[in-house]
Amino acid sequence: MTESAADTLRLLPLGGLGEIGLNMMALEYQGELLLIDCGLMFPEAYMLGIDLVIPDVTVLDERIDDIRGLVLTHGHEDHIGAVPFLLERLGNPPIFGTALTLGLLANKLEEHDLKSSACLHQVRPRQQVTLGAFEVEFFRAAHSIVDGVGLAIRTAAGLVVHTGDFKIDQTPVDNQPTDLARLAAYGDEGVLLLLSDSTNVERKGYTLSEREVGEALAEILPGCDGLVLVATFSSNIHRIQQVIDAAVACGRKVLVNGRSMVSNTTVARQLGYLQVPPETLVELGALRDLPRNEVVVITTGSQGEPLSVLSRMAMDDYRKLPLEPGDTVILSSKFIPGNEKAISRLINLLYRRGAEVFYEKTSEVHVSGHASQEELKLVLSLTRPHCFVPIHGEYRHLVKHAQLAKSMGVAAERVQVLENGQPLLVSINGLRLEDRVATGRVFIDGKGVGDVGMMELRDRRHLANHGLVMVLLGINQNDGTISYGPELVTRGFVVEEEHREFLDEARQQLCQLLEEHSLEVLSDWEEMQAEVRKTLRRFFNRHIDRRPLILPVIFEQ
Repeated sequence: MTESAADTLRLLPLGGLGEIGLNMMALEYQGELLLIDCGLMFPEAYMLGIDLVIPDVTVLDERIDDIRGLVLTHGHEDHIGAVPFLLERLGNPPIFGTALTLGLLANKLEEHDLKSSACLHQVRPRQQVTLGAFEVEFFRAAHSIVDGVGLAIRTAAGLVVHTGDFKIDQTPVDNQPTDLARLAAYGDEGVLLLLSDSTNVERKGYTLSEREVGEALAEILPGCDGLVLVATFSSNIHRIQQVIDAAVACGRKVLVNGRSMVSNTTVARQLGYLQVPPETLVELGALRDLPRNEVVVITTGSQGEPLSVLSRMAMDDYRKLPLEPGDTVILSSKFIPGNEKAISRLINLLYRRGAEVFYEKTSEVHVSGHASQEELKLVLSLTRPHCFVPIHGEYRHLVKHAQLAKSMGVAAERVQVLENGQPLLVSINGLRLEDRVATGRVFIDGKGVGDVGMMELRDRRHLANHGLVMVLLGINQNDGTISYGPELVTRGFVVEEEHREFLDEARQQLCQLLEEHSLEVLSDWEEMQAEVRKTLRRFFNRHIDRRPLILPVIFEQ
C-alpha cells in the first residue's frame, strides 16, 4: 500500500536526540507544523567562553507561515530556555503551556523585552486545543518540576503520544501523579506513534518517589547543630517545598538565596504551587540577629559553579554568609555528567571549612525525575503503540529504549532510533527515513547569538592549551624593507624573561626567512604571514614540542 499526505506524518527532531538538553521537535502533517518544546543546553567542557547553546532552526526559515503553534511540556531550561532567542525567528507562534511553565517562561521573555509581544496560552491537564490540523490534548506527567505534562496529538493520520519528561510517582508531593488512566485510554483508542523519555532507561526497577527526599530531610535536619544550607535546582519546586516543610518542623527560618532561586520561588508562590508560612522567610540582613542553628538556606550552586554563593562560601569568599565548622551542607541534586570534578572539588572545600556534607552518593537527598525501566515498560503496555521512537537521551539511551520496546512486543521494523536532523515518515504502513537535513547547535556568547562557531572554539582551545605568539613586523611602504621587528610577544606560551635566548633564536629564524625572500613576496602579506607561521611552527615543535597559536601582525610604515 502506498503512502499519501493524508495518512502520513513527518517527524523532524531539531535537538534532544543523542544528547541531554536542547529538546525541540517538529511534527508535520499536510504541510502544517507543530513545534514541541524549544530548549537549550549548557556548554560542554570544550565550548570555552560559551554561555548557552540553542538549536539551529535554519531548516524552518522558509516554513514560518506553516507553524501552527509551540507546545511546551514543562518549565525546565532544556525545554523552554531557547524560546527567547528563537521566538521572533520562528514568527512569534502562539505558545501553549501550563501555569508554572508559562510563569517561568514569562520571566525569561521579560528579560529579553519580548513578554508583551509573546502569545502565551495557559492550558490545564486533560484540556484539548486545536491548532490547524492538530488536536493537542495535555495529560499530567509527574516530573522533578511542578506542572509537567505529556501530549496526545491527534491528526487524521493517527494519534501521537509524547510523554514529555516523566516518571510514575504514585506519591508525588502535590498528589498529581502521571495520568495512567489517559495513557490507557489512548492505548484503547489506538496509538500510531509513541515518543517516550529515555533518560533513565539504563536503571532497572522503579524510580524512587520524591517523598523519599522529604523523609531524608526530616531525618537529617533535627540532628544539625549549625547553619543548614540546601543546594538544589531552582526549578524543583517540590524539592524546595519539602526543604521548607522540614525547616518548619524543626523551628528553623528559611532564607532563599540566589537570583534564579528567588525568581522561581516567587513565581511558584504567586501561582499557589509553593506554600510557605509568612513568618518563615527571612532576608539575608536578618541572619545576624538569628542563631545559626535556627536557619536553613536554600540556594543554587549544587553543580560546583565557580561564581555561585555556595562555591564562594566554600572558598571563604562570601562575607555576608560565612561558613563555620559544624554547619551542614546538603547537595540535593544529581551529579550532572561533566560536572563531577567541579562538584567533588566543592565537597572537598566544604569539608575543609569544617562542614558536614550530604549528597547523592551518601544519602537519599536526591531522586531522579525520570522513569526507570519498569515504568517505561508500563507506558509501553498501556499505550500499545503501532510505532515507537525513543526521545530525550544520549544515543546509548535511545538504543536501549528501542531494545526495550522490541522486548515488549513492538515489531522491530516499527521501532526507529533517530538523530537530530533525521526526518521520519510515520504511517499505519510503518516508518520510512528521509534524507537528513542540516541541523546543529548555535552558540551564545554574551549578547552574541551565532557569531561564534566551531572554528572560533578551535582557536580558543588552541589558545587555552598552547598559548599565543604574536609577531609584530613593520614594512617600509616605499621600498619593501623591514622597518620594525620582527618582535615576538607571547601570552600563555613561555615566560619571556626566562626564555629570552630561546625567543631571540626564534627571531633570528624569522630574520633569515625575510632575507631570503624577494620584495615581491614581502609585498604579498598573506603569503608572508603564512611563511612566518610555518617557520615558527617548525621551530617551536622541534625545540620544545609546543604548538602555540601564531598571529603575525604586519603593518606599513
